[in-house]
Amino acid sequence: MAENKSGIKAKIQKFGSYLSGMIMPNMGAFIAWGLITALFIPTGWLPNEDLATVVGPMINYLLPLLIGFTGGHMVYGIRGGVLGATATIGAIVGTDIPMFLGAMMLGPLGGFLIKQVDRLFEGKVKQGFEMLINNFTAGILGAILTLIAYTGVGPVVQGLNQVMAAGVQVIVNANLLPLASVFVEPAKVLFLNNAINHGILGPLALDQAADAGKSILFMVESNPGPGLGILLAYMVFGKGMARVSASGAGVIHFLGGIHEIYFPYILMKPILIIAAILGGATGIMTFTLFDVGLVATPSPGSIFAYLAMTPRGDYLGMLAGVFAATAVSFASAGFLLKFTKSTEEDGALTEATERMQEMKGKKSQAASHLTGGAQEPVAADTSLAGLGEVKKVIFACDAGMGSSAMGASLLRNKFKKAEIDIPVSNTAINQIPDDADIVITHKDLTDRARDKRPDARHISVDNFLGSPKYDELVNELKKNESA
Repeated sequence: MAENKSGIKAKIQKFGSYLSGMIMPNMGAFIAWGLITALFIPTGWLPNEDLATVVGPMINYLLPLLIGFTGGHMVYGIRGGVLGATATIGAIVGTDIPMFLGAMMLGPLGGFLIKQVDRLFEGKVKQGFEMLINNFTAGILGAILTLIAYTGVGPVVQGLNQVMAAGVQVIVNANLLPLASVFVEPAKVLFLNNAINHGILGPLALDQAADAGKSILFMVESNPGPGLGILLAYMVFGKGMARVSASGAGVIHFLGGIHEIYFPYILMKPILIIAAILGGATGIMTFTLFDVGLVATPSPGSIFAYLAMTPRGDYLGMLAGVFAATAVSFASAGFLLKFTKSTEEDGALTEATERMQEMKGKKSQAASHLTGGAQEPVAADTSLAGLGEVKKVIFACDAGMGSSAMGASLLRNKFKKAEIDIPVSNTAINQIPDDADIVITHKDLTDRARDKRPDARHISVDNFLGSPKYDELVNELKKNESA
């Protein structure tokens, strides 16, 4: 039974990771749209009728097309991306709402179908006709998918979207939205938040923002207040390493927007999830009372991102919600730390951090702050002896933007100091390039990476920011150069 639950959780995490993989690479475009909206719409900081005309096309066309392209690209490279975007335009034109849910469906579908079509013709095309066949198969399939999306997918998704939006509105009107914290806060700690945030709340929030100029749904999961309150409680009532590290973790969390930094503090004392729920519910209730919202996704969930995405006139309510959540979370966490059995020995935080990273399926770039960058032993099946010619090194994680980027940067610096001229880059695990010679992943993701790129040499690490494998790799590459 426990294995079934673990398998279900892993599948949900993988699904959330896939949704996140379609959204996160395009987050810059979402933020650009949010800034333009906050500045130039009639209720913005610098109302401008001409510049405000950019807002509609960006949310109705640019953003869904980017999601559709990215979803197709994740499945089948550029060719899949083109089909994903082509299919998405049919759903866009066939509806009158931003087609984010449709793009998340049609993008991967377009990539999958063109991949199957190419397999069907593989080895059967006469020499000289390859370009003709490739272009026309993509064109014909693209036309069919666009028409199907226009007549079927778009209207269905619009209806589904309206049903979900109506359901959310009923919850909001009944003042029950704070109860969402009962599900959202535990989901964050279990790393199931991507499926909730990017699969449901995000698209609904963008639809609301397109109509009303803002949405409270952007604030349901991303409020930094509950986590900050828990870390402040550890600073005052905690003991040992947990108390010492809490101040630095608070800076990373509240200013940097990396929420995962406080998850080990809850895992070390699970009853503190009550404080997170109470803080989250208080924040949402305060946002509701002040009738505030954000114009776009605050990514990462930093107070700076909140300030940037808050429309004019909503700053008081936004700050009130964040600090009310912080106060309630602090008070309840402080009570629980003070009057329940202490588990905060020096080793407890490290154990909780390791447990958090096992649940996430990868090493956290922020978690090294909690463990001091300790270098753990690495799995024995990742020997670097006998490396052949290496032309490209790839770091891979779920989204390809967080921990893998930090690891790639660290290894590039080591290569530079050792005068090794080999490119090092990072990517999502679903997008590992075919020409990667070495693929570096967290040990819990190595099997997935090996399935994606079986011919590469795979290196498993326990810590992207402090693995001894990096120095071993440098030494082996230097030996190859001198051989």
